[in-house]
Amino acid sequence: MCAASSIAGHAWGNYHWARQANPFTLGLGDNVSSAWDSHLETASSEWNRSTVLQTAVAPGGTKPRPCKPTAGRVEVCDAAYGFNGWLGIAQIWISGSHITQGITKLNDSYFNGAKYNPPAWRNLVMCQEIGHTFGLDHQDENFSNANLGTCIDYTSDPETNQFPNGHDYDQLDAIYWHLDADTTVAQSSQTGKPSADAEDELEVGTAQWGRLIRSTNRGGGRKKFTFVIWADPEDQPGAGRGRR
Repeated sequence: MCAASSIAGHAWGNYHWARQANPFTLGLGDNVSSAWDSHLETASSEWNRSTVLQTAVAPGGTKPRPCKPTAGRVEVCDAAYGFNGWLGIAQIWISGSHITQGITKLNDSYFNGAKYNPPAWRNLVMCQEIGHTFGLDHQDENFSNANLGTCIDYTSDPETNQFPNGHDYDQLDAIYWHLDADTTVAQSSQTGKPSADAEDELEVGTAQWGRLIRSTNRGGGRKKFTFVIWADPEDQPGAGRGRR
């Protein structure tokens, strides 16, 4: 299994969930509406093709708009967060190199519209944002080139980029080939209490699909990282102003 660590790929730093056995099961808190339920189940099922990591959709542990994290698992939320430029957010909290909790937020202000409402867009964003909470970065960051057939790829046409591909599963093998002395993973059915860490409001910046836009140092080796999938530049606030 050590050989997996030599795979060149797309890990998000060296961040990973601490656990004492593989495969381990990570809870995905269901704080989404009925419009998203099937996409959450699909993303969970597709990521469960991994040999080292399994997911289990569990009862939600937070209100969707604040989407506060719960220690030991990932909370998945949707709400109309506003026309602020982003489609989805993934955040992880870490202690040292170990992920301790995560959230995914899906912005219905865009997904309720005709452009982003099709299932392919919902599948891509759900799959990608959940994948980030495992410690995965992107396979490619050019959304105008040919699709790689993975949701961890930038694209302007999501039809063939809705789910993980073999390289994503290989990268998970590389991230999780070793075991840890302790665990940061809660029992998958455990609801728990929301963390005291609240979500920060995001400032709208230049449209960059999925790039890391924020790193917050919370002291004592604790940090929070944020990834965002931006909407197309034409859908950014202020786009077209001054044009005739």
